[in-house]
Amino acid sequence: MKGRCKKKKTIIIILCVIIYMIAGAIAPFVLQKDVSEKFKNQFDVNEFYGDDISVDRAKIIETNAEALSERLRLLDKAKEKIVFASYDLRDGESTRDTLAVLLAKAEEGVKIQILIDGINSLIRMEGRNIFYALSSHPNVEIKLYNPLKILQPWKTQGRMHDKYILVDDLGYILGGRNAHDSFIGGYEAKATNIDREVLIYNSAHGTEKSKENSITELEAYIDEVWNLKENELFHNGETVSDKPKVKKEREFLIDRYAELQRQWQELFGEYNYEDNTLVTNKVSILSNPTHIYGKEPWVFYSLVELMNNAEDTVRIYSPYAVLDDYMLNSLRGISKNIKDFKLVINSVENGDNLFASSDYIRNKKKIIDTGASIYEYDSGVSTHGKSVAVDDDISIIGSFNFDMRSTYVSTELMVVINSYELTKELKENMERMKKDSRKVINENIYETPDHIEVNKANPVKRFLWWFLGLIMSPFRFLV
Repeated sequence: MKGRCKKKKTIIIILCVIIYMIAGAIAPFVLQKDVSEKFKNQFDVNEFYGDDISVDRAKIIETNAEALSERLRLLDKAKEKIVFASYDLRDGESTRDTLAVLLAKAEEGVKIQILIDGINSLIRMEGRNIFYALSSHPNVEIKLYNPLKILQPWKTQGRMHDKYILVDDLGYILGGRNAHDSFIGGYEAKATNIDREVLIYNSAHGTEKSKENSITELEAYIDEVWNLKENELFHNGETVSDKPKVKKEREFLIDRYAELQRQWQELFGEYNYEDNTLVTNKVSILSNPTHIYGKEPWVFYSLVELMNNAEDTVRIYSPYAVLDDYMLNSLRGISKNIKDFKLVINSVENGDNLFASSDYIRNKKKIIDTGASIYEYDSGVSTHGKSVAVDDDISIIGSFNFDMRSTYVSTELMVVINSYELTKELKENMERMKKDSRKVINENIYETPDHIEVNKANPVKRFLWWFLGLIMSPFRFLV
């Protein structure tokens, strides 16, 4: 009898712990915040447009191979500092290329700050000596955004979703690519994703006009997120620097850098960014709040205001669409003003996010009823890019998905670029992707181009879409 009571108590304790963990993780995000009047009053859509030529110049980075070459080229130009941030940094060939250049620059005296999401770092970086080889260098500081605290579940959902590389006052790369082989380089990977970034070059770097660049905005944001009290250092250098396996990885990276210089000499020499970028009138940064709890939807609100300012066309390209009533109503408002309004997302067969696909199937009619023309991308390779084009002169590129997590939970960054030349290129890239998409007529009927062969989902996957859509419905704010 005593044994049975003890077993019952153990089960009760385990259940209480599970309830504590789940309730604690969900509670801070159950009620979605509205945008404050203070933010609305200080937001002015006219500030994103410029009458004169800006010192900022821009280039879209469209392919994964180009993403690697532009990273290595920009990093190698560093003289004083590098700031590198990624939601997901994993070991792999492109990562080793990047780490090799970072270590070489640290050896030259460049100060390097690296910020990685705390949960992804636990999964992908912990115990891997290749990362210790870099973190142990005295000129490198790696911080983790809100690392996992099991006994504080209310902190677990606040994630850093930013992806950027900033070099001196020279320029930065910002977009949606995570830092591993699925997104960067031409190396083999378990899964390849299409994505999009933008390189912003400061044509006034090193001059008195340097601060007129959007780097000033980005640096202010970086300082805020870098200094959050919830962040922690990733392994103090002294604790790992003398380990034989770490020394071996450091020597590997030194050799790798020398090999990169031999293979890709054009990336490590002089380069004229002026000739390889496009003119802009204004470049601005959009961001969510940096804290780890439920957020006011600053980025989404800003995007809607910019889209409501359109005269003719709006294009949204997002991997997913997980929208609450506020977001749905906002898109309906855009549809009333703009006849040419298109939203392109992955089809559920093409996408790689089961939860987002499940939610889309369950809420598809609501999204169709916004009045936007909906297209489902079906190339066979999942798109992960997040971008918006407004009329012929506004391009917006960054990390923000049109889902509730990006809107209310995660840190997010988007670059707003006022440029006719760049927007023309962005819309051409978007149009090429739309040609590999099915137009949604209603919940069950599509207008499908002849060349598209839609992948057939197996019964297990179809069951998962239905099942996850059902059980995640009360918690879709975390998708």
